[in-house]
Amino acid sequence: MIVPCIDLMDGKVVQLRQGREKVLEGRSPDETLELFAGFPYIQVIDLDAALGKGSNAAIIAHLASRAKVRAGGGVRSIERAQELAAYGAARIIVGTAAFSATGANHDFLHALSAAIGPQRLVIALDSKAGHVVVKGWQESTRWTAAEMISQLEPYCSGFLCTYVDKEGMMQGTDIPWFASLRAATRHEITAAGGVTTMEDIKALSELGIHCAVGMSIYTGFLKLDDLRNFNKMLVHL
Repeated sequence: MIVPCIDLMDGKVVQLRQGREKVLEGRSPDETLELFAGFPYIQVIDLDAALGKGSNAAIIAHLASRAKVRAGGGVRSIERAQELAAYGAARIIVGTAAFSATGANHDFLHALSAAIGPQRLVIALDSKAGHVVVKGWQESTRWTAAEMISQLEPYCSGFLCTYVDKEGMMQGTDIPWFASLRAATRHEITAAGGVTTMEDIKALSELGIHCAVGMSIYTGFLKLDDLRNFNKMLVHL
């Protein structure tokens, strides 16, 4: 499955390189959502909330009322997750708060899973320079994604795994890294970070991994009709 991405900053649809440098601004959130009509899910990330610099909650609420949305960014409390669920978000993505100084933040994840249900919870397991990163990818931990995945499995139904080293670079992604994660869990995995070509998408799909795609769509490198057709083909396999 291919999941188009809407990343929000200052009320605008943007694309960043490695979570730091803004590369482009897209159309309005509504116009972007219309472009993505026909996809089973749209991923919406509040970058301001992820970086602790504000909120695009009203836009997320609006988008979630119009499409099946996987929403994340700055989900660091039970209340925030419940708020996104109340907006109508089909899946809630949590990253930073899933981790503590000693590993998985078991107390928080247990409470969160109980509050919204594990089937609705996706944990962001993002990696840069070989280690899990948090706080909008600004801070590195001492763990690898493969080391953490089994600790996190009981609380969620899937993982959003971003290979940050390639995020927004339009240079392809690291298929062997994703293959190692696929071997580590039977949970749903969605790959992000450098998914640039149909070859990347086909390789990941053959591993049973979904693809969250942003920069390559916004730059026109990948065509939406090609992605829609590929999704339809996957459904009929």
